Amino acid sequence: MKFAFLIFKYFPFGGMQRDMLRIAREVTSRGHQVEIFTISWDGDLPEAEIKVHVIPAQGVFNYTKYRRFIAQAHQHIAQDAADGKAFDLVVGFNRMAGLDVYFAADPCFIERAHAQRSWLYRLTPRYRWFAQCEEAIFQPQAATHILLLSDIEKGYFQKWYQTQDARFHFIPPFLSAERFVAKDKAAMRQHLRQTFGFGDEDFVYLLVGSGFSMKGLDRAIHAMASLPQDKLATTRLVAVGQDNPKPFMQMAQKLGVERQVTISKGRPDIPDLMQGADVYVHPAYRENTGLVILEALASGLPTLVTATCGYAFHVAEAQAGLVASSPFDQDEFNRLFLQMMQSAEREQWSRNGLAHARQVMAANDGSAEARVLIEVAEKKCGAGR
Repeated sequence: MKFAFLIFKYFPFGGMQRDMLRIAREVTSRGHQVEIFTISWDGDLPEAEIKVHVIPAQGVFNYTKYRRFIAQAHQHIAQDAADGKAFDLVVGFNRMAGLDVYFAADPCFIERAHAQRSWLYRLTPRYRWFAQCEEAIFQPQAATHILLLSDIEKGYFQKWYQTQDARFHFIPPFLSAERFVAKDKAAMRQHLRQTFGFGDEDFVYLLVGSGFSMKGLDRAIHAMASLPQDKLATTRLVAVGQDNPKPFMQMAQKLGVERQVTISKGRPDIPDLMQGADVYVHPAYRENTGLVILEALASGLPTLVTATCGYAFHVAEAQAGLVASSPFDQDEFNRLFLQMMQSAEREQWSRNGLAHARQVMAANDGSAEARVLIEVAEKKCGAGR
């Protein structure tokens, strides 16, 4: 069978992007064809068995670029069908119309727009376009299947769209055992500190994720600034991800902690950095899942997260760190931030997180999504005969 994967942008350090490529490889390993359609591809192209179509799209706003990309990608798909080379299944990794399956990596857009934005935002063309894309997927009249990564989000989708239960396919989180092989802890601590020019004994908080605004880097910087002066001198915060660092460094400077804050572009050695840090911090405003939280647990890294992260319950369930309550309170978070440094439970949190991560790995060996896609494609092909 032949599968079309549509994704707005590919870059090697994005969680959804890594999932997309992993699923494509799993589908091709089972004897099927996968072609990927994207606006841009940053990084090495996959093996020859996976064909990548880069379709640049112009527009003043991102949503206009996305709209043009979707139209062009579907034109290509329709042309293949006209040429007798039809795709059996169209899979989208971003919200858009015309999908057979949607990989629900993002939280419910309309819920977030009502809970976190003013009514003025809901009058904008951007809001209307994204809302229409989401409705095209989740409305009861649609036939799109949904690969669901968070049971919490299912409730929001059904609240707004009354989506039928049968269209949801829950996917357990995937953690690669190869990616999180335990290494010498002392060597990894030295690697992190030498990489960023820190002192050998500096205490390091690590934050990883593209889109620092949504990941709550500002909250972490404020927490750094709240530390007692004797602690602050030997404490560092490292943020790694694809985003503009300038506003956050300006914030750090204004708060007097610019020497304690380091912001880096995406890097391939995240597992090593995680094994060398002291605490993983993820104070996201809203996170559908937060796979990076599980990656921190798999690295034995005590973790501080906000309750608004879909995977925050793993931290609580594993007793692998602390969870800041919702609604968010900066003063509470500041106290928890310091507690993570001072607590005698850090070693136990580390062990608990590792044990929990092994259970997660056992639940999904990386093939769960591919198996669902192939099953949906087979049923669709059977119905079309």
